Amino acid sequence: MPALLEVAGISKNFRGLRAVHDASFDIAEGSINALIGPNGAGKTTIFNMVAGVYRPDSGSIAFDRKPIHGLRPDQICAAGIGRTFQVVKPFAGLSVLDNVMVGAFLTEKTSAGARKVSLAVLEKLHLAAKCDLPASSLTLPDRKRLEVARALATRPRLLLLDEAMAGLRPTECDQMVEVFRELNRTDGLTILLIEHVMRAVMALAQHIGVLHHGEVIARGSPEKIVRDAAVLECYLGEETEV
Repeated sequence: MPALLEVAGISKNFRGLRAVHDASFDIAEGSINALIGPNGAGKTTIFNMVAGVYRPDSGSIAFDRKPIHGLRPDQICAAGIGRTFQVVKPFAGLSVLDNVMVGAFLTEKTSAGARKVSLAVLEKLHLAAKCDLPASSLTLPDRKRLEVARALATRPRLLLLDEAMAGLRPTECDQMVEVFRELNRTDGLTILLIEHVMRAVMALAQHIGVLHHGEVIARGSPEKIVRDAAVLECYLGEETEV
């Protein structure tokens, strides 16, 4: 499969603190990928560089063979990259549907069009029955789904999931895994997830990259990663949640 996202030698420092150093990886179109590592390894910093929040100090990022590392977040979103955030913060005073419509207006120019797209997304996330409820009334699992729905409403080709299953019970986590599998299978959505819940990573990811102190120390299939000595020493042996 061709690479949809190409990250080449990116680095980022914050006032002398090295957050990411010379990180490189490719994401094949139509694949599901994971980026794992201890807290503070640089995972979210990489997401923020891909999404345009930060510009790399060095290196390049290309999406669909076009450089994006100098673009604003709204331009990157319009190019086809959607993302969720670790801490979900819906517009509490708006309904579930209106929250999703905010994302849909990226590509839809009318309220009717945004509503149609948003209802279809909510159906996929099993939230359609709650579309008229205030977002503030949702449980954590449903707020997580709403966060994904808002990103999907922008019609991304690549979805960045930042700990979308953190805090969920095992059964709730398994349900989210099935949602992402279905989005990948039926819509061809390419997914890159940051996740500490290893039961989700192993169930979903076809390819895993491991970060440690801002560097990519291993890349490969789940089967390869769980046998990698360096990964076991720095991460899996201590922090795995199953």
